[in-house]
Amino acid sequence: MALAGRTALRWARLWSPRPAAGALRLPSWRPAACVRLYGSRGEEKLDMSMYPVESIRNFSIIAHVDHGKSTLADRLLEITGTIAKTGCNKQVLDKLQVERERGITVKAQSASLFYNHNEVNYLLNLIDTPGHVDFSYEVSRSLSACQGVILVVDANEGIQAQTVANFYLAFEAQLAIIPVINKIDLKNADPERVEKQIEKLFDIPVDECVRISAKRGTNVEKVLQKVIEKIPPPHCNTADPLKALVFDSTFDHYRGVIANIALFGGEIEKGHKIVSAHTKKRYEVNEVGILTPNEQPTHKLYAGQVGYLIAGMKEVTEAQIGDTLFLYKQPVEPLPGFKSAKPMVFAGMYPVDQTEYNNLKSALERLTLNDSSVNVHRDNSLALGAGWRLGFLGLLHMEVFNQRLEQEYNMSVILTAPTVPYKAVLSSAKLIKEYGKKEITIISPAQFPDKLSVSEYLEPTVLGTIVTPQEYIGKIIVLCQDRRAVQKDMLYIDEHRVMLKYLFPLNEIVVDFYDALKSLSSGYASFDYEDAGYQAADLIKMDILLNGNPVEELATIVHKLKAYRKNVVAKCYGGDITRRMKLLKRQAEGKKLMRKIGNVEVPRDAFIRVLKRQTDK
Repeated sequence: MALAGRTALRWARLWSPRPAAGALRLPSWRPAACVRLYGSRGEEKLDMSMYPVESIRNFSIIAHVDHGKSTLADRLLEITGTIAKTGCNKQVLDKLQVERERGITVKAQSASLFYNHNEVNYLLNLIDTPGHVDFSYEVSRSLSACQGVILVVDANEGIQAQTVANFYLAFEAQLAIIPVINKIDLKNADPERVEKQIEKLFDIPVDECVRISAKRGTNVEKVLQKVIEKIPPPHCNTADPLKALVFDSTFDHYRGVIANIALFGGEIEKGHKIVSAHTKKRYEVNEVGILTPNEQPTHKLYAGQVGYLIAGMKEVTEAQIGDTLFLYKQPVEPLPGFKSAKPMVFAGMYPVDQTEYNNLKSALERLTLNDSSVNVHRDNSLALGAGWRLGFLGLLHMEVFNQRLEQEYNMSVILTAPTVPYKAVLSSAKLIKEYGKKEITIISPAQFPDKLSVSEYLEPTVLGTIVTPQEYIGKIIVLCQDRRAVQKDMLYIDEHRVMLKYLFPLNEIVVDFYDALKSLSSGYASFDYEDAGYQAADLIKMDILLNGNPVEELATIVHKLKAYRKNVVAKCYGGDITRRMKLLKRQAEGKKLMRKIGNVEVPRDAFIRVLKRQTDK
């Protein structure tokens, strides 16, 4: 058995099969039935050729927030011996502080699990994806690397809005779905009710549901067996040319970009020359390996397997999610579905103190190295000084980015109220020539064109899903109507819970809709949404004048409003007309005086208090 170049086989050893339950398990870097090879520098590497395509299962866990996705992942890692079983294993795959605090997944992670079932050694690749709609493109790319999913539902809370959204992502990708009802150990758990919900909404028979307690480990091993039995192996062949999907990437300041990849054909090893289908750039592979969940170098990765690749990429934008990698001079048809990140929410970001500008600039550059989906443009404000206009995938993405700035770089910033990207269809030949196109995108109120040169304004819309106890339906319908929403569907999940679907203008939900919904429903309603394209709208730019001059920092784009004025005669109920005339005359004199001597100077601190979104707690 020989290895290419200077690498030589030092020794190989066949490790014993997985021990019985309760016995001492192998550490994460010593999987069962794996040949270990030593390279020329003495580094220890795994031989992944021991796992043909038929023994590979690629799957993901999807769930609503706080339904136990991370806890189940922890138990799977323990049962397979991937990590040692201790009481400290909590959210092992969630490496960011913000992920642990919020109970969400922001960055996709993967872990290779080695498991023996019926005397056959299997390689189970768990791809942990973000669950929120803001990251739906990342989720769709991650799911395209899988052949099945575990759908986790809380036995107490039942199906929620995000459960529905995640199910349809998996269903549309034609993945095998294993329904798992978690938290059956809770006092108020009602797994029978949840099974009926799953059958009614998703048309999955009750007898296919697996009841577990991820916290206590009850029935978790049955989930692994279901993964092997229900999820098919990948449809690919090692003999085919290399075709690798990039489903996530991170940046290391010493090694450059580390790309998470899934192989749909061929094999890859150190020294291979590869090409990006998107950027057309060529690279030489420096290292390949699997995640357990820490990096474990291997000599090769083969078709059907999931791992990481380091190839001297300097920026995360060189490893875009959804890109296809192939061998130099062996081009392949790129995997379908690739698209660049599309910002849905924009906000201005400024340092609280302009002396911190360079520090904030450095922090932004480093953070965007690990988040290529953030769109950054330089901006300047008379009131707030130099800053940036940032584009995010959604509200959660914006909040997470801001929180990471504070936690990882100790930066305090002013984040202006979020706006959404509107569109305008131009009618002015001069503007069409200036922009080079008839339809333009407006990401800032300062860019809003005058109505005289526009034939039509368009605003982004989303299809929102609300799941709520039935006693709150009336209040929620009123809330949705106040936000210009149009009802599309209403379905009783069971005798107590209702699912509502509404078409919302995105602008109506970006600031405080979720908080209002939670307040109206005493915290019981859940909300999720998906992009629904653009629709025509009657939009105007609302300026706030100070000393008669518009303040750009406070301008917003809104749906056309009826004009308001102060009614000084509101307190007059009949009586002498002279009383009414006296009040109106006094108001006119006050306005005249204000025009004559009124010149208010607003300190910078006042702008900061107005624009800063975080409320003091």
